[in-house]
Amino acid sequence: MSGESAPAPKSVLARGLSLLDAFTPGEPELSLGELAARSGLPKPTAHRLLGELVDWGALERTGHGGYRLAAKLFRLGQMVPRYRMLREAALPFLEGLQRTSRENVHLAVPDDVCTLFVEKLSGSESMVIRSRVGGRMPVHCTATGKVFLAWGGRDRFRRAVDAGLARLTPRTIVLPGLLHKDLERTRERGLAINLEEAEPGVTAIAAPVRGAHGEVVAAVSITGHTRRLDLDRCGTAVQAAAGALTAALRRDTPPRPRAG
Repeated sequence: MSGESAPAPKSVLARGLSLLDAFTPGEPELSLGELAARSGLPKPTAHRLLGELVDWGALERTGHGGYRLAAKLFRLGQMVPRYRMLREAALPFLEGLQRTSRENVHLAVPDDVCTLFVEKLSGSESMVIRSRVGGRMPVHCTATGKVFLAWGGRDRFRRAVDAGLARLTPRTIVLPGLLHKDLERTRERGLAINLEEAEPGVTAIAAPVRGAHGEVVAAVSITGHTRRLDLDRCGTAVQAAAGALTAALRRDTPPRPRAG
């Protein structure tokens, strides 16, 4: 996520995957040198593997001598059953939330120390924000990410702290103690709030979506301009949407088999 170099992986498959993993939402195009440095591979090895990834369809060359992810990866991603079924179940509730709020609406799932956006509906009257479907952002400064931290247990919190609480804006919480207190308030109110912690002027509020057995599997959020977003009204709306999606997921999930 930070773009720093890593120890070179040993197997051919791991080397190829390390090249794909070097890309970030903020840097969709990378040069051979950047890819070699981030993957820890020698340039000749990286160049050979990049050629094979281009031939297979995972990457494509740009007009500037760089590389970017190609459509084949997107097609494969759309077939992941867990996320595809979640998006299909969530879409009616997200559309309703978008109509009533007229703001940007997200559906996200946890991805280690990041929140991964699996659906985004842009509001008809809302501001443009940098999130995108398939994009990842740090958990500590996003409303959906705070949902996963608040109900994710000590291990997830520790991994996020160990990864570094990067400061994205002047209001980003970067001290573990302050973040812990913020997550306690999140659990108390049942909602996570991001007050200009990921982007200046942007505020978001999110609620947890639970699976059949009570575990938090996703988060639904509303994001808009800080000066205009009504947190009380949006909080009520996003909790209702998350609750309705939770109920729908429980109806569609078979019960656990009894022991014995």
